[in-house]
Amino acid sequence: MKKDTLLVHSGRHPEDNFGIVNPPVYHASTVTFPTVEKYEAKPANPFDGVQYGRTGTPTTFAFEEAITALYGGHKTIATSSGAAAIAISMTAFLKSGDHALVIDNVYGPTRSRVSDTLLARAGVDVTYFDPAQPIGELLRPETKVVFIESPGSLTFEMIDVAAIAAEAHTVGALVLMDNTWATPLLFKPFDHGVDIVIEAATKYIGGHADVMLGVVTVQTPEHHLAVKGTANAMGNCPGPDDCYLGLRGLRTLSVRLERHQKNALRVAEWLRDQSQVDRVLYPALPDDPGHDLWKRDFSGASGLFGLILNASSQSAVALMLDNMDLFAMGASWGGYE
Repeated sequence: MKKDTLLVHSGRHPEDNFGIVNPPVYHASTVTFPTVEKYEAKPANPFDGVQYGRTGTPTTFAFEEAITALYGGHKTIATSSGAAAIAISMTAFLKSGDHALVIDNVYGPTRSRVSDTLLARAGVDVTYFDPAQPIGELLRPETKVVFIESPGSLTFEMIDVAAIAAEAHTVGALVLMDNTWATPLLFKPFDHGVDIVIEAATKYIGGHADVMLGVVTVQTPEHHLAVKGTANAMGNCPGPDDCYLGLRGLRTLSVRLERHQKNALRVAEWLRDQSQVDRVLYPALPDDPGHDLWKRDFSGASGLFGLILNASSQSAVALMLDNMDLFAMGASWGGYE
């Protein structure tokens, strides 16, 4: 099924909802059972079906089903934010004495709040690696996770995901990838050897700067139990309204990404020609160092890019930013604004 068709149809079962097109929003904490027998008849997977609000409602499951279809995975676990998805995934597969390789240009909170804080407290040894550096010499028998992004945060450097995954698998390490920049529409991590895919649905999937939501998509039942079990142990779950907004955002994701790319490329090309700009960091530009990798592996570009200014004082940069009329300053991206 084509991606645009999947976007429209995934996660929807009107026949189960009186023919209603969109899955309803189920608000729930307590779920009641008619008999003791039914209450005690737990499924083999403790997270299958509607059992308690924290483990999911039909709204949650509809959103997770749609994400799973787009990534081509086994199952998806929705979380309360992208940061939660990262923390839950890392802690699900790492314990004291383990070693993790984390790409150096990773999203800031992945480094500061997860790797350098949560994992350090748990006794996990973390090594950061240069995106341009082969990881073979850094791998150890105790390496259990290799965490990557492509393009990386802030620097927008591209990596050969398949090559890194192949090396990681030689020691039995799992490859976790934050795919927020590309979404499942522009890059298919599972096709390149990635084991666990993470995305901040707050960004492009939500698409309207009004939802906090994360997703983790896995390929095996074992990995699903590990991630879902960790999320449940942490008491982490998204609200049903957030899942509904995530589903709504999915329906227009394709057309929004097309416009994001078109607008970003036009602005990036303009900036590249300005004397105040040293370099624009955007893999979609033909002169970008990672352009060939991007063109080989990705089916498009999103709207996020960076730039390096020529030598300028901090006060001058602040003055420029303070006088922007259309461009706003904020800690997120991927919204319509």
